[in-house]
Amino acid sequence: MNNNYIFKSPIGLLKVEEEDSKLIGLSLQQKEIDLIQSQKFVQHSDLLYEAYQQLNEYFLRKRKQFDLPIDCKGTVFQKAVWNELQNIPYGETRSYEDIAVAVRNPKAARAIGQANNKNPILIIVPCHRVIHKNGDITGFGCGTKIKKYLLDLEKIN
Repeated sequence: MNNNYIFKSPIGLLKVEEEDSKLIGLSLQQKEIDLIQSQKFVQHSDLLYEAYQQLNEYFLRKRKQFDLPIDCKGTVFQKAVWNELQNIPYGETRSYEDIAVAVRNPKAARAIGQANNKNPILIIVPCHRVIHKNGDITGFGCGTKIKKYLLDLEKIN
C-alpha cells in the first residue's frame, strides 16, 4: 500500500511517500492544492509521522542524520550513487567526480549528475551535497536557490 503526506517546510511543500513500511519518496510539490487534497480524511502511518518529525528537526538544525527505512527504486547504477550520497557527512560536500570515483566509475561524473536528478528521496538521500569541483552549485532539480538554502542550513558554525 502506498501512503503519502504533504506538509509545509521552509523550502516549500514536501511530499513524503511510503510503501511496505519504507520511505520511497520525498519531493518538493509545486501546487498548494496538493496539500489541501492530501489532508482530507487521511490517517498517516507512524513512519510518515516519524519522517515528518525528523525533517522538522533537520530544518531546525537539531538533526544531522536520518534514521528511517528507505527504498530507493532505480537502476543498479542509480542505487550505487544514492547509497554513496548517504556517506557524505552533514555540512560537507563532494564533487560529481568524487562520487564517480567512490562508485568505481571515475569517468561517470555526468552520469552521477543524472542519477542525482532522479533521486527519489530528497534531503534524506542528500543529493544537494554534490557540487561541481570548482564549487559551483548548479544542477539541482529543485533549483539552485533551494540547494544553496540546504547547504547554508548545514554549515557548521
